Amino acid sequence: MQTADVFTKLEPELQPDPARTVIRPFRFAYPEAFAQGATRAQKVVDRLAGLDQDVRERMLVFVMGPMRTRHRNAERTFRWQVESLAEEIDVSALTQSDRLLLGAYFSQEFAFEAAALFNPSIIPLPESDGKDRAGKDHVRFLLSLRGIGEGHVSSVTFRTGTWDCATGLTIDAASPHCMTPDIQSDDEGWVRLQCDDSENVTETVIFPILPDQRQGVEDLRMVLFVEDDGSETLLGTYTAFDGRTARQGLLRGIDLRTFEMRTLEGAMSGYKGMALFPRKIDGQFVMLGRQDGENIWLLRSDDLYRWDAGSPIMAPRYPWEFVQLGNCGSPIEIEEGWLVFTHGVGLVRGYCIGACLLDRADPSKVLLRTRAPLVFPSAEQHGGYVPNVTYSCGALVHRRRVLLPYGIGDQFTGFAVADLDDLLGTMEPA
Repeated sequence: MQTADVFTKLEPELQPDPARTVIRPFRFAYPEAFAQGATRAQKVVDRLAGLDQDVRERMLVFVMGPMRTRHRNAERTFRWQVESLAEEIDVSALTQSDRLLLGAYFSQEFAFEAAALFNPSIIPLPESDGKDRAGKDHVRFLLSLRGIGEGHVSSVTFRTGTWDCATGLTIDAASPHCMTPDIQSDDEGWVRLQCDDSENVTETVIFPILPDQRQGVEDLRMVLFVEDDGSETLLGTYTAFDGRTARQGLLRGIDLRTFEMRTLEGAMSGYKGMALFPRKIDGQFVMLGRQDGENIWLLRSDDLYRWDAGSPIMAPRYPWEFVQLGNCGSPIEIEEGWLVFTHGVGLVRGYCIGACLLDRADPSKVLLRTRAPLVFPSAEQHGGYVPNVTYSCGALVHRRRVLLPYGIGDQFTGFAVADLDDLLGTMEPA
């Protein structure tokens, strides 16, 4: 079998939807040279208070009608916006209804996937134990996707679905509502995003909240990490981008409505594309990375939150990966070793997807790799927001079958399936 024939592309696609919006804070201030006297925010308060009561009531009806239709938590979100500005504005002259109206002035709708919905990651839904999952002839899964909205700001959104381990794939419909999370901090460096109003995970949106994420939370690579006691924790590495520099952060799922985020530390963490192994190896946490921008690196650490040491284990060899080589998600443990999907960059900055196999006991040893790409931009898929790109942040293996979701043209998402033995059969000794 030829490498290009291993995967069968499926019909389902996920396209960006500009109608899906979330309410975000809208803040404004004078330039420093003009910051004298009352703030701009306080002047809005005063102008609102100066309106006749009947005008304010009509304005409230005008804005809250569509907002309640599009956002189930609109009223609570608007009130929170005012409460969050308690140290900057005086609202003592306003009624509770007026404060609700004021909250709309300090809010904006953000279409978080208006431009693109791509770079997917996938894990089995953490709703049953591993033995139950392994025995089923189908698998329920959680899919994360990178959405791009106004200002090229990246956020993370989720979908769920079912795969029958053949060509049957169902993506559950996304809710028309998207929830704004409550943001909390703790003393251990985590920031918690609490989405109590979410009725399912498709309503949960993770958008930039930390200073190093100002321009985006990019390319989440999810993994079900097996703890020392055998329990599973949803973890994921992501790229935090502030508009100038990129570094790695870690996401932890408490449940499908509660997520925590923190910035990773150490000399190895200031780069894109790190992917966590799903368990410790020889008592250490292990990651893949692309620290030099060209090669696949293996990193080890005693501390999940600090990464200081690593070395390259795999370099570009074939024309489709001459420019750079990196991972396409967390390694997948199979009987033969660690299956890693890779991305290679070649002619005209084309991104293709390949794979390699690492030794199970010593993942610094590359056993096998694909000579040619498995998935690449096709004639009908060469365009997009960024042309000539196929890319993934994770795949799923179940009962010796592979489900690979992948981004196309940095704009939308497609899916492909393969037989694991066919995939391994096309690899060559490294």
